[in-house]
This record gives sequence, C-alpha cells and structure tokens, in this order.
Amino acid sequence: MSTGTPDGLVAVLDAIRNADGVTQPQLVQRLDLGRTVVAQRVAQLEAAGLVVQDGRAPSSGGRAPRRLRLRAGAGLVAGADVGATGMAVGVADLSGRVLATVHEPVDVADGPDPVLGRVEELVARLVEGLPGAPPLWGVGVGVPGPVEFATSRPVAPPIMPGWDGYPIRERLSGRFAVPVWVDNDVNVLALGELRTNPAAAAAGDLLYLKIGTGIGAGLVSGGRVHRGVNGCAGDIGHVAVTEADSVICRCGNVGCLEAVAGGAALARDGRRLAESGGSAVMAEILAHRGGLTAADVTAAAERGDPAATAMLARAGRLVGGTLATLVSFYNPGLVVLGGGVVHAGDHVLAAIRESVYRRSLPLATRTLRIEPSLLGEAAGLAGAVHLALDALFAPGRLSRWLPSGSPAGRPDLAPDAEPALV
Repeated sequence: MSTGTPDGLVAVLDAIRNADGVTQPQLVQRLDLGRTVVAQRVAQLEAAGLVVQDGRAPSSGGRAPRRLRLRAGAGLVAGADVGATGMAVGVADLSGRVLATVHEPVDVADGPDPVLGRVEELVARLVEGLPGAPPLWGVGVGVPGPVEFATSRPVAPPIMPGWDGYPIRERLSGRFAVPVWVDNDVNVLALGELRTNPAAAAAGDLLYLKIGTGIGAGLVSGGRVHRGVNGCAGDIGHVAVTEADSVICRCGNVGCLEAVAGGAALARDGRRLAESGGSAVMAEILAHRGGLTAADVTAAAERGDPAATAMLARAGRLVGGTLATLVSFYNPGLVVLGGGVVHAGDHVLAAIRESVYRRSLPLATRTLRIEPSLLGEAAGLAGAVHLALDALFAPGRLSRWLPSGSPAGRPDLAPDAEPALV
C-alpha cells in the first residue's frame, strides 16, 4: 500500500492518530512495513514529542508491547467557521478535540477587516484562557463563498462584498505566525462530518448538502475532500432549474436552484404570501416580528399552515431533483443534509428523500443512506480544526517541520505542494 512518504512516516503517524493505543506489531501488520522501518519511524515521532507510550498491551507470548498514542497536548490548532450571519471560533488539541469555543453573530457583508479582526481577537482570547496552553500550530477557516484553495482567497463571493481576492491566509498567518488554510464552508462541513461521524468515515464516498441562506455541496471521494481544479466543486446552488427561469439569483444569473429553494428564497416567498393574504399564519408572524426568515416558514408549517408546508415541499423537491442527478453521477454511499433549513424540521428532508429515491438510478440508491448531520452546526468548527490538522500532518509537509519539533513560526508551510490534503 502507499504510505504517503517514501519511508512511511505519515502512514505510521496516521495509524497512531486514528487508533486507540496501537502497538508496534499492529503497525507492522496494518501498514505492511518492515519492523525496522516502523521502529525507526516511531522513534523519530517520539523524539519529536508527537508520540508517547500509553501503557502496555496484553502479551502474546513475549514481552508485552507498548501502546502508542498521539501526544495531543503538544500543540493547539484554531478553527473559525464564518457564516453569513454567525460564526464559531474555537481551539483544539492535536487530536481535534475542541477545548474552548465562542459563538457570535456576525454579518459577513461587513467586510473582511471587522470580521477577521474579531476572529483574531477571539483566537487570542481562547488561547490565553487555557492554563499552560501549548503553542498554536495552525489555523483553519471556513467562509460562505467560493475559495481558490491553493491561495486561500475568496473569488467573487456573492454574499461577501469586499472579500473578493482578500488575502485571508496572509492576514491571519501574519497575526499568529503559523500556517493558515481557508476553504468554503460546505467543504469544511463535509470534512467535519467525515472526521467525527463514524458512518461518514465508513462510507468513504459521501455528499454533504447544506441548505441554509444558500445551497452548496461538499464532495468526499475515497475519504478525501474533492475540490476540483480551482476549488469550486460542489457549487450546486447555482445549477439552473426550469422552475427558476425568471428569478434573478444573488450571483447575477437567472434560474439558479438557490434562488428558489434556499433559505433566502423561502423568506422572500413567505413574506410575499403573508402580504398577499396567502398565509394567515405567516402574516401573523410578519406582523409580530416585522420580518420573515426561513425558520419562520418552518414554524408556520409546524402550525399546520398549508402554504408554508407547500413551500417547503417544493423546495425539497427542487433540491432533491438536482441531488438525484448527483447521486446517479457520483454514486455516494451517504448523503448528509445540513444547514438551517434542514435542521428546522422534517418537511424539506422528507421531500428531498422522496425525490432522490424516485429519480435516481436504482443501482445508485440500492445502499444509499440520506441522513441529517449528526453534528449540526458544530460540524463547521470541527471541519475547520481538521482542515488545519490534516494539512499539518499531510505527506510532503510533516517532514518539513518535524526536525524542529513544531510548525509554529512557519507560515510558509501553508502553500500547498500537493493538490489534495485530506
């Protein structure tokens, strides 16, 4: 099997990271590496302070072998999941366990300076608040728009005015003197699900579909996030659908799926029905609150409002029709549904499932599972953390910083020599 590097260093570390107290003999068996090579790599990782002994396993006839584990407390990584209207910022140990987190409202349309300035403040505060905190090793960031992954810069993001081409990596690495990686929010959600949901890890090939203010998909193939050549794979919110051929999308085009089935579209159409007398329940909510959100549409449906129920069913049908095409094309084992519109109730989820199973190829849905996210909103922060961790321990990068014992002070590690990191 491929070990990621000529000497198997990354493979040995990955096996230790992903197992609970693995032994050297088990590493030899699992990695198909010689005992001498495994012993040398373990010694190298122990000398660098990344791996430590964790007791001994039962003996099988000789001296009991040592259990090995990652020294998770050797460093910290920070994650920031920036959304359209809110963000989560946290710090985690090297195992990905989040140690401290803060959730705050944010308006991404305010621009990069105030938003990233607040991210910097929160990361610094969280690190300082951990007694005896080890150094920060890296930062992962998710943002709600297209990102050129190689440069970590947003490219013409529809809901992020002022962010086009903004050097997010350079700003944060300049502040913290660590490598920084940036991706779009749905890829980060998909990665969070992959790294923390056993069903997602077992599937290997999965789609993460987010229906929030907008619509997007994250693709995982063979346990790796698939970003495409420029980083915009999975942007299904701007796929054309005939039902939207007269609706102008926020991206400037006409006929996008997001323009008729996203959260912003539900809020817009719900307000229209409330003002025209088409929904007494939504009219009541509008009068009480002065505005309508997608969550209000769901609340109206839960109260039995037929207009709201029909809106959600239509949105689910439209999303499901597009998703069915992806399922037949990509043949994933699992589809994970997330975002505020999905988590608000079962109306959209049921309609999506019905459309996918009805319109996809029978072979493509034979073993397909369609499930809501186990993590919910927490998947974004988990994914941002693992974005940094996977990059730090990636082939071609680990060996660059391991001799010095830490990637802290090495922002130059972030530009990617390889196209895929996870």
